Amino acid sequence: TKVLSIIAKVREFADEQQRDELLSEVFVKQVFQEAKTRSAEFESKGKWLDAYITCYSWLQAIDPNNEAYSEYAEQLEAKARIVVSLQDSPCETCKERFEGVKKEMFVRAIDALNYTYVSPIIDYRQMADVAISRCKLLAEVIMREAYLVKREASKEEIRDTRYEIRDTQFSSWSAALSAVLDEAKQSPKGMGKNEFIDVFEEVLALNSSCVVRDASCEKENTQYDTLLPEPVLIAQFAEAALSALDPYTVIIWPRQAQDFEKTMTNEFIGIGIEITKRKGVLMVTSLLPDTPAYNSGLDAGDVIEAVDGVPTKDMTLVCAVRRITGQADTKVTLRVRRPGEDETRDITITRAKITVPTIQGWQRTEAGKWRYMVDEVNRIGYVRITSFSERTASDLEKTLVQLEAEGLKGLILDLRFNAGGLLDSAVKVADKFLKEGLIVTTRPRFGGWTWEHARKKKTHPDYPLVVLINRFTASGSEIVAGALADKAHNRAILVGERTYGKGVVLGVTQHPGGGAQLKYSTAYYHLPSGQRVESKEAMKKQGRKDWGIGPNIKVKLGGDVLLYSDEERKMMEVQWDNNVLVKPDHDIAAVPLKKHSAEETLAADPQLAIGALVIKSKLIQERDLATKTQSHKEINIIKP
Repeated sequence: TKVLSIIAKVREFADEQQRDELLSEVFVKQVFQEAKTRSAEFESKGKWLDAYITCYSWLQAIDPNNEAYSEYAEQLEAKARIVVSLQDSPCETCKERFEGVKKEMFVRAIDALNYTYVSPIIDYRQMADVAISRCKLLAEVIMREAYLVKREASKEEIRDTRYEIRDTQFSSWSAALSAVLDEAKQSPKGMGKNEFIDVFEEVLALNSSCVVRDASCEKENTQYDTLLPEPVLIAQFAEAALSALDPYTVIIWPRQAQDFEKTMTNEFIGIGIEITKRKGVLMVTSLLPDTPAYNSGLDAGDVIEAVDGVPTKDMTLVCAVRRITGQADTKVTLRVRRPGEDETRDITITRAKITVPTIQGWQRTEAGKWRYMVDEVNRIGYVRITSFSERTASDLEKTLVQLEAEGLKGLILDLRFNAGGLLDSAVKVADKFLKEGLIVTTRPRFGGWTWEHARKKKTHPDYPLVVLINRFTASGSEIVAGALADKAHNRAILVGERTYGKGVVLGVTQHPGGGAQLKYSTAYYHLPSGQRVESKEAMKKQGRKDWGIGPNIKVKLGGDVLLYSDEERKMMEVQWDNNVLVKPDHDIAAVPLKKHSAEETLAADPQLAIGALVIKSKLIQERDLATKTQSHKEINIIKP
């Protein structure tokens, strides 16, 4: 993995010719072959995630034009997700995870998408192809898991009705699935919605009746227990089928619906802490002000060893969050070990409603307040918007009023790593800087277009405005950046990298029923000048790179291969340190508190530094223009 990462870094700095030469190097070919060998070893042990992370994710990234690498990497990633979905965790069993999943939910979702999905053409054949391939992978993973259980056991017979599939059954299952797909593809009517649902029903029927008889799988056989857990099969079929539409259209199953609501509202019932597992242990990285955690004995740097008596060693971060959150006015007990102390302590905290603020500055004060003025001399403000929730616009309004009262001369609006949120919230944010004109047009497949216009009332002064964007800037944040920089307004200068390129407006409905929800692409959005914000997936298929929103001033930090570049890591570490809130009596000796000055913050963040430089240049231009105007006035007074 270390060697592959070095090759990846070399590739980042190479031009096209050098990249071809790099891939033809004998040493690189040997490394690739070694990676494939290692991957095969991992796969033989059912370690699909290890095979993906340490081998094929790198091969795919280093040689993105190799379709074989990309396809195999996708398969390994899918198998790894399947394994995780089948495993019990400290938070929920496999059975609990898929509780409430029913085939009617998927059928109703398909009915809804047939009429309301953003694209007028839905490729049901492709959806069926992808879904059936996933079903084959599901059986392969479960068969491998059962085989490994038997191999690790002694000669004693092992039987687990959830996982035991004989090789002959698996082969018959795969062959039967292929036959179902081939039959559907050969239909003279083609494959529409009804034919696709028929395929889905056929797969479920096969799962119920597939038995070994002369190495064939006959649907007319007597009913038997299902080969695969039906809720799991339904969920995997649905996930794969919908992924053929786009990455954003999904069914939120009943068990996940509550977590989904939290992400949409930025509100939940909890204790008010930020946690991480970056070092392999569950650690409190920061407190949130005026929350139960801040008023308890908990502090940043504390390691949480157990939640209500359940050890956190094998908990995922998502699982830990689920256990710590809960119902209002209920209690949660954390077993905590403080750095520098040998003994653990139990801290019991009463849960309450927590609202995560989406408006942040460049640094927290000791009292938990944000510092927004990043350049005191030139009065340049900095506001980071992490997402767009119901309170974002109103919280931003308060911050802007505060900054303007302090003599704000220019503003940097940071939309990096902002994945979006509520459309109307994004529109309200853009409206604060635009006096009039169009902000965005949404164009659904059916129904009328919607036009969102700026209103002159409460528009903030026309001071220089810079918007920071990167490849993680998506959806609502692309609408804001695109509208402010659009030639119809020219209100802001965009600094950074081309945005993610989501290109669609998402809607959430209750179509599946039974506690499930359907999140799907409902409309395309267009900027004030009329151009559509193009999808990254669609543009890549055409060999184009003009997706999303491009910057006016390009300052590239991230690479094409590595998830985060060294520059990005340094920038995020400084940002992380500046964000931390600790208790007033925090033990600095045990857990050092790092706070970076504005100069250090700018030095660690080239995009922010260039943004500040742009505003300084604008301020100089304004002063020069004001001086010339004043000189002309004086000349006109003297001239008579």
